[in-house]
Amino acid sequence: MTPSVLATAFAFVVGLCVGSFLNVCISRWPADLSVVRPRSRCPNCGHQLAWFENVPVVSWLVLRARCRSCQLPISAIYPLGEVLVGVLWALCVSRWGPSFTALRVAVFLTLLTGVALTDLRHYLIPDGFTVTGLLWSLATALAAPFIGETLLFASPYDALIGACAGAGLIAIVGWLGEVALKREAMGMGDMTLMAFVGAALGPPRTIVTVFLGAALGAVAFLAVVYPIALVRRGRTVPQTELSLGTGPVELPLVPFGVFLTPAAAIMLIWGDALIDRLFLLS
Repeated sequence: MTPSVLATAFAFVVGLCVGSFLNVCISRWPADLSVVRPRSRCPNCGHQLAWFENVPVVSWLVLRARCRSCQLPISAIYPLGEVLVGVLWALCVSRWGPSFTALRVAVFLTLLTGVALTDLRHYLIPDGFTVTGLLWSLATALAAPFIGETLLFASPYDALIGACAGAGLIAIVGWLGEVALKREAMGMGDMTLMAFVGAALGPPRTIVTVFLGAALGAVAFLAVVYPIALVRRGRTVPQTELSLGTGPVELPLVPFGVFLTPAAAIMLIWGDALIDRLFLLS
């Protein structure tokens, strides 16, 4: 095997381990539980897992997706999350080599994955993800010039301004949404998320991230959420009858973080090219 293949394989294994810890964060942080103590255990019977029952993916396969104690099924979400993060880490090393840039991108995408999955499952964005991401982004922005790798991410000054711009823009959008919908439109989690994203991307790409996330959310709302709400009510209402606030159909909450996270990932990797195209079109 070539050094590049070995580095990619090693990154995949590290990503599996990070993904395993990410599963713990996703399950515990929404309940305000420590991710350190107690040790991992079965959510059904409370059986404390031995080390050989906690090997990413392998243990799930060997145990045939069942708890060794109570024999109840173990959700496939756990190994899928581990594999997803493992693939992300492997792709980062494959694209940027075993470098500081690859590490920064891998951590950024991992934290975004945690935010998206937690917001999707619990309608909550834990500070553990966003505050960690904000501190990581600011610290690595300061370290990058000394290491000599400044690709993709914002400079120290732009990181600080971007964090303020991201949180401020979400606060304005949330206030406008609250005025229009007569209910809370954004939570503090969205603000801290965009502070984290802003520190990584800088002001221009952060601003576009918010609008791209809103566009993705609007498409998902019209294509998926609203039709499901209609089916649950057992009636069909033309799209033209959709009204904000007090419509004929009770609409579920839409977790905005689920759409901000892919928008942030897109803007990190392809944001400069997209912004250049926007300027050319204008």
